[in-house]
Amino acid sequence: MPPQRSLPDGAESFNVTVLMPARPTRVVLFGVGHGGDPGRHLPLLESLAGRGCTVVAPHFERLPSAIPTEAELRLRARRMRLALDAADAAVLPVAGVGHSLGATMLLAFAGAQLWTILGEPLAVPPIARLDRLALMAPATDFLRGPGALDGVRTPILAWAGTGDAIATPEQVRLIERALAPRMPVETRVVDGAGHFSFMNLPPPHVTEPLADHDAFLTRLAEEVGRFVTG
Repeated sequence: MPPQRSLPDGAESFNVTVLMPARPTRVVLFGVGHGGDPGRHLPLLESLAGRGCTVVAPHFERLPSAIPTEAELRLRARRMRLALDAADAAVLPVAGVGHSLGATMLLAFAGAQLWTILGEPLAVPPIARLDRLALMAPATDFLRGPGALDGVRTPILAWAGTGDAIATPEQVRLIERALAPRMPVETRVVDGAGHFSFMNLPPPHVTEPLADHDAFLTRLAEEVGRFVTG
């Protein structure tokens, strides 16, 4: 069981996985997807900690619907910021690493404008120290409004799988097209990978489509680690 902290959020509390190396050089804020359990990505988080990153990964309840409500998006944004503030002395640079909805929330912290399912803008205050993003299967349906990515000035490494019907490769290409004229965007489209291939522990109902899932996850951790600490 990785080390966890319980943090207050008003009258409620939530758990955060925190991995702290002896001499951290930067912070990684991890954004988890709909399922809410960053433990499904634990080897990736441990790999980042092994590279000198303090890793902050808040836990959330599993979302009951594929389309989060405005209140659920606001709760995630608030608790991700609370977790970062509680675990960090506000002096180190911050990288965002996230999967699916968590990747979307990190884009908002980098200056993107989110739009709700009702077509209303959702204000998420940016994190000024956020200087790079590694996004796995980002869910960009929340970024379909006009100029949604105009405020992003952060280098990005974005991954997608050709077998992903939830966050298709077109969603990372949307980010690339919007940002490439002014910011570097590296994209990795993995043949055959599904939406949950980016997890070390996929949900129990999922059959992994990659023949050598372990080799892919090793490559993923290495490339994300180099990008985050480079």
